[in-house]
Amino acid sequence: MAEVALFFSAFLAATIFPFSSEVTFIAALMNNMPLLTALIFASSGNILAITLNYWLGYWLYEKTKTKLQRSKVGQKSLACGNRYGYLVLLFSWLPVIGDPLTLVAGVLRLKFVWFVLTAGFLRIARYYALSLML
Repeated sequence: MAEVALFFSAFLAATIFPFSSEVTFIAALMNNMPLLTALIFASSGNILAITLNYWLGYWLYEKTKTKLQRSKVGQKSLACGNRYGYLVLLFSWLPVIGDPLTLVAGVLRLKFVWFVLTAGFLRIARYYALSLML
């Protein structure tokens, strides 16, 4: 049951809802959940949510692209995203700003495989780094 709670906590934390999965992850470890189990459930929930974010951005491309092209800031954002898109994903693990970046990755139509490999690996690494702090 704790595994399911950890999965959903990590899923919600990677959406636009203001939620943190770090506390749940640490609590699971402190309640003797094996590290590998905690990593699998937290990471899979988080990666599934960023995948949803990506595809929402991908499907909303036409609407958001038109709005972005109407402003100078939007035009700069698109140009920067197209130029540095994959490098921006290196910040996708960060709380607060990382999850919107996963939505933007879909809007920019970054290649899904590279998106999942980069952002997914960083999500796993973040949870593992948290475990080292205990």
